Amino acid sequence: MRLEDEIVQKEFLDENHKALVNIIYTHSFLMNKMTGFFKSTGITRQQFNVLRILRGQYPTSANLNLIKSRMLDKMSDASRIVERLRVKKLIDRRQSKHDRREVEITINESGLKLLEGTDSEIGKFYQMFDSLSTDELQQLNQLLDKFRRGVE
Repeated sequence: MRLEDEIVQKEFLDENHKALVNIIYTHSFLMNKMTGFFKSTGITRQQFNVLRILRGQYPTSANLNLIKSRMLDKMSDASRIVERLRVKKLIDRRQSKHDRREVEITINESGLKLLEGTDSEIGKFYQMFDSLSTDELQQLNQLLDKFRRGVE
C-alpha cells in the first residue's frame, strides 16, 4: 500500500519530506513486527542483537567495546543489556586475565539454544523482502548506504 494511503495524507511538502516520513513509518512497521515476536522469546530486540553478536564471536569472548561497536541501536546501554542477559543466564561474564578493567563476555549454551530456537522465525522477517528482486534489494541497500554517508 502507498504511504499516502497508509497514513491518510494526500500530499507532502516535497520528495524529501515524503522520504523522511516513509523511512520513519517503515522503521516503525518493522519494529512493531519484531517487538511482538521478541516478547514471546522473553528477550528484547536489543538483547537479541547482543546475543547474535556474541554467537558470531563464539567461542571467543567479546568485550563491551566490541559489542557497542557492532550493535544496531547505538543508543542502547550495552552494559545494562549484558547484565540482563547474565541474569537470564544466557551469557557468561568474567574479568579479563590480561586487563582487570575489562570484562570478557561469552554466549553460553542456554543463549545458543535460545538463538537456535528463533532462527526459523527470524527467517520469516527476511521473507518480508520477497516482493523485491535481488537487483531491487541491492539498489535499496546501496541507496540506504548512500543516504547515511550523506548525512554523517
